[in-house]
Amino acid sequence: MPIVINLDVELAKKKMSVADFAAAIDITPANVSVLKNGRAKAVRFSTLDAICRVLDCQPGDIFRWVPDVETGTDAVTGA
Repeated sequence: MPIVINLDVELAKKKMSVADFAAAIDITPANVSVLKNGRAKAVRFSTLDAICRVLDCQPGDIFRWVPDVETGTDAVTGA
């Protein structure tokens, strides 16, 4: 998937555990792990808002798009 999740980096910067973070944004630690490991299929805007509020960051600090490695092209446009 061309979206890279940098949640673990931001958690490390704040020296925050997954359990503390999960409690702060009101989701389960299991769901934080799903997001952190890049297995999430979607993120609610309310959850993204909570993540950015608690970590004092921007959405771009959490998510990064990279081109499709196999084809070297944009997976959406094919360019």
